[in-house]
Amino acid sequence: MEINGLNVLLFKTNIRTESDKQFIIQLMQQNEIDQCTIDQEDVDCVLRIVSNELQLNDVITLVSRHGYHCEELI
Repeated sequence: MEINGLNVLLFKTNIRTESDKQFIIQLMQQNEIDQCTIDQEDVDCVLRIVSNELQLNDVITLVSRHGYHCEELI
């Protein structure tokens, strides 16, 4: 999905704790992410990324490399 020229990417994750959430948000801020949110109240712990640079596979690789499950939410 694209909004105002930026990619909006949605992922299903297993980011359940507040410390995991803060870690991933900090990680995203270091990697050309314009906006990052994690909805831990959703059953899929939805990670929402807005970025002009990173693509779907980039985010999956980045999150997975740190031991979390991450897949595109369809």
